[in-house]
Amino acid sequence: MTVDSAILQAFVKLGNFLVDFCDNKSDTDSPWNKRLQETIITAGHQNGWFTEDNVLHALKQWGSLLSQENLQKWLSKYPENDKSVAKTVAIIMAGNIPLVGFHDFICVLLTGNKVQAKLSSNDKALLPFLADYLINKNSTLKDRVLFTNERLQDFDAVIATGSNNTGRYFEYYFEKHPNIIRKNRNSIGILSGSETKEELALLGEDIFRYFGLGCRSVSKLFVPKSYDFTGFFEAIFEFEWVLNSSKYMNNYDYNKAVYLMSDFKLFDNNFILLKEDEGYGSPIGTLFYEYYDTETELNAKLRTQKDQLQCVVSNGSVEGSISFGATQRPSLNDYADGEDTIKFILEL
Repeated sequence: MTVDSAILQAFVKLGNFLVDFCDNKSDTDSPWNKRLQETIITAGHQNGWFTEDNVLHALKQWGSLLSQENLQKWLSKYPENDKSVAKTVAIIMAGNIPLVGFHDFICVLLTGNKVQAKLSSNDKALLPFLADYLINKNSTLKDRVLFTNERLQDFDAVIATGSNNTGRYFEYYFEKHPNIIRKNRNSIGILSGSETKEELALLGEDIFRYFGLGCRSVSKLFVPKSYDFTGFFEAIFEFEWVLNSSKYMNNYDYNKAVYLMSDFKLFDNNFILLKEDEGYGSPIGTLFYEYYDTETELNAKLRTQKDQLQCVVSNGSVEGSISFGATQRPSLNDYADGEDTIKFILEL
């Protein structure tokens, strides 16, 4: 797929700016630098989960992805888009982690189409800043980006992300339009007992980054019977910084009280609870775990429940898994729910 070179270069410039900003290499007195600093503060005021560290992590990840090499390699596998009229794709964005809807946003623009975006009330500052930067680098994008708080209208397709409940509403409301509707998914970690301390520490990043609020955040562990959690707790001790978040600790304390009143058996290191549970979506401050007999049986079980899973992490012993520490560093072709967004847009 051939991309408008001027639009591509705008994204490359954005990537360079974000990397330099996060590495403290940019001109601190530049208007864009100052404005991004203010935007990060605003985002944190609007959403207490958006700490400076987590926002900078998201910005740096996107900055590293938006290189010319990465973008061209990603898009080169797609066929030419010979449609001369740009389509308008409505995007209903989630707001659970910083810039969670940015991948959909760039998919629409890089395919030569228009974005009509409805931002989450939890993430209203970051994406408009990035859009303004892109428009500054390529003014033609001004007519291709619209943020709205009103009812969506005059669009050709829709991409909507929400919970299982809102997903059912989206399916009904947008049934007459080409759509991608995303619902709840969770990520899991598979432990064999042979993991090193370094691997378990990387798993901690998968668990605690964004306070576990993302669909790529590990919310459950599968462990062999009689697994000793001592080494796991020792390895994740470096993540005790979550104690500094009153929002996180309020959730931890509340869930602990509820579980103890219900006489649930818990493992507890004073900043995360481990609760045996067959579910996948554990509440904040809690990590579910479940025992398995053999990896063969576990693989068979996971295949039947793949529509509930976003990422599976392990040390390589489980089919289709990724390495520890990789869940919050997706590549450009890591599509949410495994549905190719570029392909969907090109076929409109």
